[in-house]
Amino acid sequence: MQKTKKSIAKRFKVTGTGKVVRRKPGKRHMLRNKNKKQLRRMGQSQLLDCKKMSRSIKQAMSPGL
Repeated sequence: MQKTKKSIAKRFKVTGTGKVVRRKPGKRHMLRNKNKKQLRRMGQSQLLDCKKMSRSIKQAMSPGL
């Protein structure tokens, strides 16, 4: 049995309907140079729109299925 890819499991999450959610990049450092609107939008999560990539991420997160 294969193990779960922990690096992928930390970065992505699968919703109840089977969609893959990711965090937006750019909210780690140099935050004072970015405006408030930009920071607010970076704090929100986003659905992964690429079907092929989401399928491979789901497979890596639960390889036994």
